Amino acid sequence: MRILLAASEAVPFAKTGGLADVASGLSKALSARGHEVTLVLPYYRQAMSEAIPRQPTGRFLETSLGDLKVRAVVLESRLEGSDARVLLIDHPHYFDRSGLYVQQGSDYPDNCERFCAFSRLVMETARAFHLQPDIVHANDWQTGLIPALQQIEYRRQSGFERTAAVLTIHNMAYQGTFWQQDMHLTGLGHEYFNWNQMEHYGQLNLLKTGIVFSDAVTTVSPTYAREIQTDRFGCGLEGVLQHHGSKLTGILNGIDIDVWNPESDPAIPMPYSKENVKPGKAACKKKLQRRFNLSENPFTPLCGMISRMSEQKGFDLIQGCINDLLREDIQLVFLGTGDSHYEDFIRDLASKRPDKVAAMIGFDETLAHQIEAGSDIYLMPSRFEPCGLNQMYSQAYGTVPVVHAVGGLVDSVIDCTPETLADRIATGFHFQEYTSDAFLARLKDALAAYRDDDVWDVLIDNGMSCDWSWNRSAEVYEQTYERALASLPNNPPSTPE
Repeated sequence: MRILLAASEAVPFAKTGGLADVASGLSKALSARGHEVTLVLPYYRQAMSEAIPRQPTGRFLETSLGDLKVRAVVLESRLEGSDARVLLIDHPHYFDRSGLYVQQGSDYPDNCERFCAFSRLVMETARAFHLQPDIVHANDWQTGLIPALQQIEYRRQSGFERTAAVLTIHNMAYQGTFWQQDMHLTGLGHEYFNWNQMEHYGQLNLLKTGIVFSDAVTTVSPTYAREIQTDRFGCGLEGVLQHHGSKLTGILNGIDIDVWNPESDPAIPMPYSKENVKPGKAACKKKLQRRFNLSENPFTPLCGMISRMSEQKGFDLIQGCINDLLREDIQLVFLGTGDSHYEDFIRDLASKRPDKVAAMIGFDETLAHQIEAGSDIYLMPSRFEPCGLNQMYSQAYGTVPVVHAVGGLVDSVIDCTPETLADRIATGFHFQEYTSDAFLARLKDALAAYRDDDVWDVLIDNGMSCDWSWNRSAEVYEQTYERALASLPNNPPSTPE
């Protein structure tokens, strides 16, 4: 298939979150499976590094946002180690900025204009480069306009007649909502600004637009696909998702197994596999303890957490049970940044209890790898988690996760019960209720299991045996693409219902 994948960020060109890993990882995997993949991105300031090769294409693009004319040029690159082509849309006014979406904590006031322009330029890129895509795959609200453009304008044009539009939702909390006066920036007629299509409670909603006009919608785990159709997780769009539920699929993300692989990881002191996991993890744990001046006791369980320090990631639960937690024979290592309230809490904790708690407020990629390898237990008590990646990294590194039973955490961590242990499939520990007591109780279960070598060996072996590669995910995306293509009408309507 010819696949055009449009995203607002991708590694290594620009990154603020997991979308960047997904866009590059999926593109590489689809290309490796024989598809012709073109990844289209904004040319941000982050991508202007000399370390990222790119060259001009000589192609110029022009589109309109209502009465506003927009012109851009296109640069070309490749994803390293892949045949996937990358086209970078260069529009300095929109993208040569210090941040991708925000500056000093506030959204750019012209975000609607920026990403409506980007969406239109993506489609013009497909036309200018004669891509004739079978699939145009949009991601999140920033490219939510693309499915509408395909359905309303481009499907009647040469090269787009049998193109299916797919949207992936990475996080329902971010919807691209703007006041109704911005509707003209889409370049579409105001008749589409109605409750059944692009309007949501009086505002333009670009994520809803993508959901409504896509031929298929995916999200990043099967459980999250079910959750977002409920009041608790739907963020106001649960009714829209229920209505379009027949085209919604949850596909668990993969991880880059070339980067996150304990057998070849240059960041850790001793590479290891399932066959030598005990001495390997012991060496990694000792180095981590030494780095943070923790007691180098090999028998004290070390719990790691690499996360944004926020309530969404469960720091309120940790704060609520910390006194009880520190009564256990345990060591805690934290890495991340976030809300100042939780940064101060962790910083103060490490200062008062340096014998048990260590923290780095910031981010360090090398240290992240060392924490995954050196920890015995990984903490992921997220309030909600569409997919999550660290629980997969942890299992690949023989680190047992303790997770809140939501979203992708349910799909990627098999809860340790007598039955799952007997069947030799358990990989971690779930807690059900989002309370400090429930989290602490399940963590204590994990600490008890840690002291039972037979149980712990099974958990580690099961986790390290899992396939977290993007190839697994790409196969399911192929099936989704095929269903989207099969669903195309012969004569799709081009006017609103």
